Amino acid sequence: MARLISPTDLEFFLALANACSVSRTARELGITPAAVSKHLALMESRLGVPLFNRTTRSMSLTPEGDVYLGHARKILASIGEMEDQLLGANASPQGLLRVNATLGFGRSHIAPLISDFVRKYPQVDIQLQLSVNPPPSGDDAYDICFRFGNPPDSRSIARLIAPNRRVVVASPAYLKRHGEPKTPADLARHNCIGIRQGDEAYGLWRFATTKGKGKNNSSNSKTESTESVKIRGNLTTNDGGIAVNWALDGHGILLRAEWDVQKYLQSGRLVQLLAQYSSPDADIYAVYAQQHRTSLRVKTFLDFVVAASGG
Repeated sequence: MARLISPTDLEFFLALANACSVSRTARELGITPAAVSKHLALMESRLGVPLFNRTTRSMSLTPEGDVYLGHARKILASIGEMEDQLLGANASPQGLLRVNATLGFGRSHIAPLISDFVRKYPQVDIQLQLSVNPPPSGDDAYDICFRFGNPPDSRSIARLIAPNRRVVVASPAYLKRHGEPKTPADLARHNCIGIRQGDEAYGLWRFATTKGKGKNNSSNSKTESTESVKIRGNLTTNDGGIAVNWALDGHGILLRAEWDVQKYLQSGRLVQLLAQYSSPDADIYAVYAQQHRTSLRVKTFLDFVVAASGG
């Protein structure tokens, strides 16, 4: 009896589903668009069901295609896990690794690390996808997602890559013209650069300060007060790199992850403000599905990233 599904079908379908484009899939696989269309047509003919809805401008999965995709990912992940276990601890990682990261962090940190990693492990193929917002929780289109702040889904594994905090900064030129805020409330009178990213409330900056309690209490006891400030400004973006450049150009005050502005603080091009106040941490995590916990290429890559990040 002829097989309805072959292992090569699974890898082909995963590539096509990720690209949602015949031409992009053809470029990725190194074949012609006609060969992609023919392979898909043969798969659908054998199964007797359509896997994609196709128009002249777009492709989308049918309900049957969704089922096929879910099983294809699980099967290919299981095959990779079996290979890792059979080859043992001394094996070199190999195979496809799909990585997602935010635009700024992915471009400036993850992409250079990938370049170093594949030089050391040339048998690993890495697809890096950069996005403004992290993929939805439970999306298994990626093997590893780098994100900031506490991971939202306990069903996934989250590995701390590096601690990170947000800091308030401005250029010396801006401070010379407008003065320096002494408290978070002072920010309401300044031009602040806004960033629209993720699910965070836009334009609301939160701060906390820790103080010792009164002399009637233990001297080691401390209390934390919080304050939220609604900022205003004439510049807004969804790209952190652009926001940093605007701050460097003297257009306003910016709240940004420390990793993104550290080199400018060290050079003096930016000045940290309100250092006695803390804002919510933006610790960097790598999030991956439970099914990848034994994957050699996932573990090796994360160990590499953590070591390079000083972890």
